[in-house]
Amino acid sequence: MNDSDMADASQVDRLLISTVKEKFDPRTLLLNGHHFEVGSKAIWSVSSCKQNLGIRHLRDGSLDTYWQSDGPQPHWVDIQFMQKTAVSYLCFYVDFKADESYTPSRISVRAGTHYHDLSEVASHQLREPAGWVLINLQPDEGRPLHTFLLQLAVLANHQNGRDTHIRQVVVLSPRVEDGEWLQGTLR
Repeated sequence: MNDSDMADASQVDRLLISTVKEKFDPRTLLLNGHHFEVGSKAIWSVSSCKQNLGIRHLRDGSLDTYWQSDGPQPHWVDIQFMQKTAVSYLCFYVDFKADESYTPSRISVRAGTHYHDLSEVASHQLREPAGWVLINLQPDEGRPLHTFLLQLAVLANHQNGRDTHIRQVVVLSPRVEDGEWLQGTLR
C-alpha cells in the first residue's frame, strides 16, 4: 500500500470512533511522525480462544489470520502495560464479509490501573464492518488516555453469533515532545 492509498492523517485525527473502510491503514498515523505502535510493549491476554487461533494472530501482521474466542460472551482482549502509557488510538480489523456471525456488533473499550477499576472510555455499535475500526482515545483537547490496562470487550456479535473473530489489533501512542502529556492523569 502506498501513501496515496491511505487516508489523510488530518482526516483520521478528527474521527472519534468509526469504521474506516478501504483506504485506511493504521500506518497512516505512524507515517505522520506523531504516533508509534506500543502494543509490543504490553502483555496481551484474551478471555478464551479456540486451539491454534490465539493471541499471536492478533499481532502477526496478517489480515488473513484471526483470534477466535471460545465460550459465552462477553469476549475480551486485555492489553496490560508495565508502566502508565499514553494511548491515542486503538485500531482493530474485522471483516463481516469473511466472518459473518463471528463479527463483533457491539464493543466496549475500558481502561484502568488493574482489572478491578476498569471503566468504559468508549463504546460503539458496528454495522457489518469490513476493515479497520479506529477508536480515538484522546477526545479531550487531543490529550491521550494514560493507562496501565486497556481492554477491548466484544459484547455482542452479528446474527447473534457466539464466538468472535478479530484479525489484528494495533495500539498507537503519541510521540512525546518537550515533556508534553507527561502530567496526564487516568481519566
